[in-house]
Amino acid sequence: MPAAGESIEAVVAAVPRDRRRLLRRPRIAIPLGVVVLILVVAAVPGLFAHTDPRACDLGNSGTGMVAGHPFGFDIQGCDLYSNVVYGTRSSVTIGFTVTAGCVLIALVLGCVAAYYRGVVDAVISRTMDIFFGFPALVGQVVILNTLHQRNVVVVSAVLILFAWPAMTRLMRSAALATVDLDFVKAARGLGAGPVRVIARHVLPNSFAPILAVASLGVGGMITAESALTFLGVGLRAPSISWGVQLNQAQDSFREHPHLLLFPSLFLSVTVLSFVMLGDALRDTFDPRSR
Repeated sequence: MPAAGESIEAVVAAVPRDRRRLLRRPRIAIPLGVVVLILVVAAVPGLFAHTDPRACDLGNSGTGMVAGHPFGFDIQGCDLYSNVVYGTRSSVTIGFTVTAGCVLIALVLGCVAAYYRGVVDAVISRTMDIFFGFPALVGQVVILNTLHQRNVVVVSAVLILFAWPAMTRLMRSAALATVDLDFVKAARGLGAGPVRVIARHVLPNSFAPILAVASLGVGGMITAESALTFLGVGLRAPSISWGVQLNQAQDSFREHPHLLLFPSLFLSVTVLSFVMLGDALRDTFDPRSR
């Protein structure tokens, strides 16, 4: 266990040499490379797409692969390749926004529950139990159906509302194991306040499990957004995302299978890469997984 107040960078640096080698092995290098590429595509899709995704010609409606258009055209006659590339931005943005929001909530509530315990812990834990017992998909569908505007911010907020308890429970468990350690008790005995103890001692020494789960969470949230949009309650046109493309392709899949194939392929590769990266990070930072 690292010394009191040691930062997360020091925790990572203290990982044994054989575990640090995992970062150079294909098991983590390959998904990490794919994730980096996806992030670059999401940040600057114009470098990869050769046409405007909203430049459409109904004369090309549903046309398959032709020269200069490797994915063909959608029902509106828009270049499908450009739409898939630009759809990366919305899908990845929602994935990272929801995960970041859940991590922030988990860090605050998990540490507070573990530090104060008693009534505070009971209230936070019972609130999490309520969300765990409620079907998340039903709640998301009901809320989104009542909203007139469904953009990236709105969809992300609804996903955060139902996704935070799982990560918060993990953070609470990790913080509980840290709060009872001698250096934390010593800091409290020397008069350090709750905020200082949590920020300098509890949080840095409990964050590693959240780091691994966060990568898994990005992939899960991208899938959740696509599922909601496919069901017609997530993002809506003119927004561009993989979920919107899958929703539009479901009615013409038999006649134009490429409309469903390429967005699904990009979605699957992205989610798989984040999941594989999360598994590798978990094995690297969690000694119990080995």
